[in-house]
Amino acid sequence: MDHAADAHRTDLMTITRYVLNEQSRHPESRGDFTILLNHIVLGCKFVCSAVNKAGLAKLIGLAGETNVQGEEQKKLDVLSNEVFIKALISSGRTCILVSEEDEEATFVEPSKRGRYCVVFDPLDGSSNIDCGVSIGTIFGIYAIKDDHEPSLDDVLQPGKNMLAAGYCMYGSSCTFVLSTGNGVNGFTLDPSLGEFILTHADMKIPKKGNIYSVNEGNAKNWDGPTARYVEKCKFPTDGSSSKSLRYIGSMVADVHRTLLYGGIFLYPADKKSPNGKLRVLYEVFPMSFLMEQAGGQAFTGKQRALDLVPKKIHERSPIFLGSYDDVEEIKALYAAVPST
Repeated sequence: MDHAADAHRTDLMTITRYVLNEQSRHPESRGDFTILLNHIVLGCKFVCSAVNKAGLAKLIGLAGETNVQGEEQKKLDVLSNEVFIKALISSGRTCILVSEEDEEATFVEPSKRGRYCVVFDPLDGSSNIDCGVSIGTIFGIYAIKDDHEPSLDDVLQPGKNMLAAGYCMYGSSCTFVLSTGNGVNGFTLDPSLGEFILTHADMKIPKKGNIYSVNEGNAKNWDGPTARYVEKCKFPTDGSSSKSLRYIGSMVADVHRTLLYGGIFLYPADKKSPNGKLRVLYEVFPMSFLMEQAGGQAFTGKQRALDLVPKKIHERSPIFLGSYDDVEEIKALYAAVPST
């Protein structure tokens, strides 16, 4: 037995240790935020395990219901939603929960209430479960002011007010990417320890990338700036090489690749979906928060994504996010269109 190697394995930066270190930088903190994050991590481990054995456990297939977005629900969606609702309420640190799967927000009973609001998509990309493509959980955390009864207004805030955001991707490995407003860090689940280990410290997106990611099946319905940008990606006029197209159709996987390799991810508005398709609170905001923390940008076609003020919990928005220079290009194309 290699005792030296085993000893080295105990000197790892686990996600718990990382969050505790972050907490120590805020002497006034009571540890509530750390407890909440630990419950989110536990939920992710549970869902990761369920995803891995979905085929065996007959979890694949429809649960026979349709969620608020009109999407047929997979059994794993239902399970993941229940897991996170229970994990978040049992932390004793949350007061309002907004899930993609539930039409109404969940208000936590006063005896279990805390000062945080959590917005989340428990299983993004679940239509890809059957074919083994990466899927994931996306979340964002807001704090409420202590001096009032929690209300929906505490959640309907611009993304720039988020305290933290992240996602957990269930793929060839289980990866947890987190920002608490101080850069972005990536952790990978070590199955033998059951712990997330820091593997991608201080992630930075390249300033410019050579990949664009969009569903080109919607091209006939795009507006002018989006169509011109994609045309430019394929047929550059400045003599540079064409960009490569990579589109998985699972937001967590597409954004994760964009974060690591650079480039741009687009889900624009079009004639079929004039407000875009992705939800503001638990898809657009957390991913935009992470992109900005990693040195990239996020833009809605009209404004900085994190400045958007949502009016409804399931509101949608177009989104263009990724490398700083690539998003600058799309911003310039939208700025050139005369406002109507």
